[in-house]
Amino acid sequence: MSNNETTTPDIEDVFEAKRIRLEKLKELQDAGKDPYETVKYDRNCTALSVRQNFETLENTEVRIAGRMMSRRDMGKANFIDIADGSGRLQVYLRIDDIGEDKFAAYKKWDIGDIVGVEGLVFRTRRGEISIHAHKIDLLSKSLLPLPEKFHGLVDKELRYRQRYVDLIMNPEVKDTFYKRSMIISEVRKYLDGRGYLEVDTPVLHTVEIGAAARPFRTHHNALDLDMFLRIETELYLKRLIVGGFDKVYEVGRIFRNEGMDSTHNPEFTTVEMYEAYTDYKGMMDLIEDLYRTVARNVCGSAKITYQGVEIDMESPWQRLSMTEAVKKYSGADYYEWATDADAREAAKQLGVTVEEGEKATKGNVLVALFDAFVEDKLVQPTFIYDYPVENSPLAKRKASEPQFTERFEYFITCHEMGNAFSELNDPIDQRKRFEKQVAARKAQGVNAEVDEDFVTALEYGMPPTGGLGFGMDRLVMLLTDSPSIRDVLLFPTMKPLR
Repeated sequence: MSNNETTTPDIEDVFEAKRIRLEKLKELQDAGKDPYETVKYDRNCTALSVRQNFETLENTEVRIAGRMMSRRDMGKANFIDIADGSGRLQVYLRIDDIGEDKFAAYKKWDIGDIVGVEGLVFRTRRGEISIHAHKIDLLSKSLLPLPEKFHGLVDKELRYRQRYVDLIMNPEVKDTFYKRSMIISEVRKYLDGRGYLEVDTPVLHTVEIGAAARPFRTHHNALDLDMFLRIETELYLKRLIVGGFDKVYEVGRIFRNEGMDSTHNPEFTTVEMYEAYTDYKGMMDLIEDLYRTVARNVCGSAKITYQGVEIDMESPWQRLSMTEAVKKYSGADYYEWATDADAREAAKQLGVTVEEGEKATKGNVLVALFDAFVEDKLVQPTFIYDYPVENSPLAKRKASEPQFTERFEYFITCHEMGNAFSELNDPIDQRKRFEKQVAARKAQGVNAEVDEDFVTALEYGMPPTGGLGFGMDRLVMLLTDSPSIRDVLLFPTMKPLR
């Protein structure tokens, strides 16, 4: 192509470019120079290491390899940009240095081709750190043209489908996923440093439990058994607490057959942790310190900006009971409701629709008012604790107020980020709650079951335990200033185009 290779191709141009490139490939193969037969290329530098160590490497021969991203043709001399995993670097090529035949062959190569370069490190008259090449090799042929500055993939849906092109063209996207890796590493380092043991638990379950989340179903052929992809790691981790591991956690892939939006994907990553002999207040202290520590180590500060709003994780986080939060933001006082009917009337007066009959209890009305009036106010880090027992089947009841459980969720940027309990360890109470949960699911047409083995585990005795789970993807969204979960998943779930 000419010295200006920046036009974004339409679909017909793409087909034509591929046809031409296939012809070039055949010509190379017919000449015994098949680029796909290259097995190995020994590099001794990356683009970043050349930039960082220029003073040491100046006038030294180096070998780098990467994708040819641009070409400026000046006749018998060319400048090209090479991109590898660390960044981009300019290369200067002259016909007198690499030979007439090689230069002629190189001129037939295309933007997007993978090349290897040998040459001397130098700085151009304009101050650009570069390599003056004396040898260049074609290592792999690109058959499709790259878009110019990603103008050809402005549709975010297409960017998510073709993440490989997104990563090639947009360095900031790659930076997000480097930071994601750092965040996961820092979370592990934090928990490991506090004596937690990282474990792996089964992804395939034989029981569809009564939890509200819908699982994906599959079939094990050898056992002729329907199985379910896990919707949580909780119950197996608590089995390990029963077994004598006092502190365990898992960074686990979770699968839920539910809707999709800016904060939900059918498969996602959670971190769940369980610690014997502590409670939900202990887990509050832990998660607040974990977020603060990870933010400092990854972002340089626990005061960050998310979508234009400063989020302060450095200062002590606000802590409100659910009843306090609802009263603060709606005016409704749970303790003034003598009956469930009083609660329903309060909701009606506030314009909040709740279910009629037995399901519209005081606790369920309280949750409905929280959803309507409170959650969208919780921009700064806030713990909401003491949830009604009706919607907390795995949490221990408060001894002083048995209508509530020792449970909290924490919110940042008006989104729930994690959930924690003083874990229920009474097997009799647990069975009753499971049975109620299963009955509700069966009424919806779901063939749910009580996890009998988990109840059996509790019957052997589980110590008082604090447990907490949070969405890793939402933490990554927060610390990378990403508005959608799809921005922090390399390959988000997408409906096939055909």
